[in-house]
Amino acid sequence: MTNPLLTDWTGAFALPPFAEIRDADFAPAFDAALAEARANIAAIAAAPEPPDFANTIEALEQAERLLDRVAGVFYNLSGADSTPAREALMRDLAPKMAAFSSEVTMNKALFARIDQLWQARGTLGLSAEQARVLDLYHKMFVRAGAALEGPAAARMAAIKERLAVLSTAFSQNLLGDERSWFRPLTEADLEGLPEFVVEAAREAGRERGQEGPVLTLNRSLIVPFLQFSPKRELREIAYEAWVARGANGGETDNRAHAAEILALREERAHLLGFANFAAFKLDDEMARSPDQVRDLLMRVWAPAKRKAEADAARLTEMMHADGVNGDLEAWDWRYYSEKRRVAEFDFDEALLKPYLSLDAMIGAAFDTANRLFGLEFRALPGPFYHPDVRGWEVTRKGVHVAVFLGDYFARGSKRSGAWCSAMRSQKKLGGDTRAIVVNVCNFTRGAPALLSYDDARTVFHEFGHALHQMLSDVTYQFISGTSVARDFVELPSQLYEHWLEVPEVLQKHARHYRTGEAMPQALIDKLLAAGTYDQGFSTVEYVASALVDLEFHDGPAPQDPMARQAEILRGLGLPHAIRMRHATPHFAHVFSGDGYSSGYYSYMWSEVMDADAFEAFEEAGDAFDPATAEKLERFILSAGGSRPADELWLEFRGKKPGVEALLKGRGLLETA
Repeated sequence: MTNPLLTDWTGAFALPPFAEIRDADFAPAFDAALAEARANIAAIAAAPEPPDFANTIEALEQAERLLDRVAGVFYNLSGADSTPAREALMRDLAPKMAAFSSEVTMNKALFARIDQLWQARGTLGLSAEQARVLDLYHKMFVRAGAALEGPAAARMAAIKERLAVLSTAFSQNLLGDERSWFRPLTEADLEGLPEFVVEAAREAGRERGQEGPVLTLNRSLIVPFLQFSPKRELREIAYEAWVARGANGGETDNRAHAAEILALREERAHLLGFANFAAFKLDDEMARSPDQVRDLLMRVWAPAKRKAEADAARLTEMMHADGVNGDLEAWDWRYYSEKRRVAEFDFDEALLKPYLSLDAMIGAAFDTANRLFGLEFRALPGPFYHPDVRGWEVTRKGVHVAVFLGDYFARGSKRSGAWCSAMRSQKKLGGDTRAIVVNVCNFTRGAPALLSYDDARTVFHEFGHALHQMLSDVTYQFISGTSVARDFVELPSQLYEHWLEVPEVLQKHARHYRTGEAMPQALIDKLLAAGTYDQGFSTVEYVASALVDLEFHDGPAPQDPMARQAEILRGLGLPHAIRMRHATPHFAHVFSGDGYSSGYYSYMWSEVMDADAFEAFEEAGDAFDPATAEKLERFILSAGGSRPADELWLEFRGKKPGVEALLKGRGLLETA
């Protein structure tokens, strides 16, 4: 039987033939794709002709086309719809793919050709984009260890293989803990919960095959439970289970994995001549150095901590007034904070959800993209990789732009969180290739699905990433879409969140799911007035995580990461009732791969820019100002990594951003 992963995809938009693909197809497809890629790489390295941009760099760009295609499907499915067979193959592939990567980047003949081009780069007559791609290829090879010799080169390859194995295990352990834990809820346990939380618990029970409602570790269920449940003992059980992911002992415990990952990263950095892993990682980012990152985080930490401590005192008073003595605990914060929000802002989030259906928020994100960039969206019939997935063709003035897939609901086969990925990236080399982009979320299923305001922000956030992929307009896949500095990649996503707060967007799209009536202006006013509420808490839990990540990597690797984590948090004076947003054993951003390692600060670095970027629209007097939107697309969304991030930013904004806009946006400026 023909393997559908290895045939030409001739259906609409050359989408993968999802209905034909079976788990058993992936392993032989990877074998064939790796063999083809190895042959292509060997031919480039051994070419008798002198190196030029076409026979070396452009050839490399196209050497792994089949591998990119197979991997684009497999890795998307492995995160969003895992099966035992896919998890087993992930474990098998991790060292194989790392070994292949090392083969390529440590191929001496290949690097010699790239280095020869790079040394002569000023004489090659390259376009600006070609010069940028050559520079990035050369830098990638050097940072991967291409210049290492003998035992050092062999050790680097072994480190990368081991890191791939450990990162895969970390991810699968976390998924295992999230998938296995649930707690049945009695009718008495449901007392005091809003109807949307009760229905979410019942739906979770149905999804888990239980007869009644259950509590799971899905964020869209456990956070509102912690907000609204008056039963303190249940809140404690739920919270402690949530923060214990990856630290429950046994086969799924991640603590030893984290320690080994940190040690191997340090050794990798030393082999490349860097003092530590943070210095290595940040050398290629906008921040450039650990000190720059630490300076930003500490400038935000001080006012955020003061605000959080003042809020904690008020919440403790409320708890004592309820007859609960002792200290405010982490499982108390969200409950009393919600009660305080109702009391001080007359704003009950339970009244908001009927106006924030998932379909309405998708429509709002699409309409915003239409008004800013002229994009239009047409629903596609599928089938896609799971019955939950929805698809749209994206066009502009009748011309195909991309395919967008949305996979919005939580299920046991999906890892936690929300993310954007590309099954296929935009490029022009070898033909005009348009992106297939996927947004994956973990919202609670419903009829219809009703979102919290944070969930609605997630829809806009992930769609901002999708726009970065879909509007990409470059020749080379190597710099396409989100292939930018890690501390720049969150700019489009966090900037797009601002349009959810534009009153006319809420007035048009936030409509009651039953009556179709617009959200009352009084409720919109309360929502926006409470926009910076509890930012002390959310900023402290985030910055604490970012600083732990930084300190783990800026110095000797800790033998006991949990002890080092505790030491760092004591030094910061983390308030008693607030914990890290992501403790080490479930800190997937940092340990499920190298992407955000020593880089979790990136969200805040990008927030400095996104706050300033939206001010450009405000200065123009229109949140949909066409000239500003055109500049945003030209210099940020379509440019990919075609120029250094700081250059692209200055082209768009004309000045460097300051931290003041971020503090103002979080309501922390007055306490700074």
